[in-house]
Amino acid sequence: MKNKEKITIAVSGLNAIDSPGPGIPVIRGLRESDHFSPRIIGLAYDNLEPGIYMQDLVDRVYTVPYPSEGSEAILEKIRLIHEQERIDIIIPNFDAEIAPYIKISPALNALDIKTLLPTASQFEERQKHNLTPFGRKYDISVPESIMVNSPGELEKAVSSLGLPVMVKGKYYEAVLVYHLEEAAKWFYKISAKWGLPIILQQYLPGEEYNVAGLGDGEGNTIAAVCMRKQYITDKGKAWGGISISDPRLIELTGSFVKKTQWRGPFELEMIKDKRGDYHLLEINPRMPAWIYLAVRAGQNIPDAIIQLTLKGHIPPLKNYMTGKMFLRYSWDMIIDVAEFQKFSMKGER
Repeated sequence: MKNKEKITIAVSGLNAIDSPGPGIPVIRGLRESDHFSPRIIGLAYDNLEPGIYMQDLVDRVYTVPYPSEGSEAILEKIRLIHEQERIDIIIPNFDAEIAPYIKISPALNALDIKTLLPTASQFEERQKHNLTPFGRKYDISVPESIMVNSPGELEKAVSSLGLPVMVKGKYYEAVLVYHLEEAAKWFYKISAKWGLPIILQQYLPGEEYNVAGLGDGEGNTIAAVCMRKQYITDKGKAWGGISISDPRLIELTGSFVKKTQWRGPFELEMIKDKRGDYHLLEINPRMPAWIYLAVRAGQNIPDAIIQLTLKGHIPPLKNYMTGKMFLRYSWDMIIDVAEFQKFSMKGER
C-alpha cells in the first residue's frame, strides 16, 4: 500500500446535543480516507463539547470565538492556531459559521489555509427566508415561506399560509404548530435562541428525504447519497435513516448543482407528497450530522472534499449501497474532571 499524504485538517461541530453537530461524523470519514493520513484539529465553542475529549479521533482542540463575535475575531484566532499547527484545510460544519468563513477565505488562502465553500451569493439566496424566490428562479418546487419579524407579522403569515404551519429558526429548529397561540410561543422561543427573522413555511404532509452531496462549483455533482428518514425528533432532526436509490431525487440534486453552480458540501431536505412529487424544504450549506451513513454506504464525502480542495477536479462518485441504516444513540464518555478543568482554563488540548 502506498504511503498516504499527511495533512492537517481543522474541523468544527464537535457537540453532541439533541441537534448534534456534524464534526465527529466528518472526522470519522476523514479517518477512513484511502488518500490521506489526517491530523485533526478540533475547533470548539463550548467546554462541554464531547469531541474535545475524544483523543482517538481528535489530535488537538482549540476554542474559537462564536460567529456572532465577527469574522475578524475568528480570523485572528485561526491565525494563532495556524502558527502552532500549520493547518492545511478548514471544514466548518455549522450554518452560522459559513458566512464568516466565506468572508475571511481570501485571508485564509493567503495563509495557505484552504476551504471549499459556496460563494456569498450562493449562500445568501438559499437562506430559508429566500427559499420561495429561489424556487422560482431555479424552477424547483418549494412550499411557500414568509419571513416574520414581529408578532403582528406572525399573525398575518399564519392567516395567509393556514394551519398547521411550520415555524423555523433562521439557522436551526423546525416545529409544526396547529394553533396561532402555539405559533406565537415558538416564535418567542426560537427567536430568543437564534434571533430574527423567524420563517413560517407552508406545511406539506408526506415522507421526508435528505440528500448529502458535493458540488465542484462548475455545475458537476461530485457526490450524492439519498436517505429516507426513519425516525425524526421533535426538532425535525433525523435520528435514524436508511440509504435509498431514487433516480428522480438524484436528478433533482444534479439539476440543483448544475443550475446554481454550487461549490462545496450541501444537504437538501425534501418532502415527497402523496402524488410522488418532491418539494424542497431547506438547503443546508454544509455536511449533515448523518454524513457517516454516506461514508459507509460507499461515498466518503469528507474525503472527497479534501481531494477536491487540493486538486480542483476529481471524478464523481457514482455508486453507493442502498439499505444501509444509521441509528443514532447516546453513550456516556467518562473523563477526569481535571482534564475538563484544564481545557476550560487553557482553551486548548
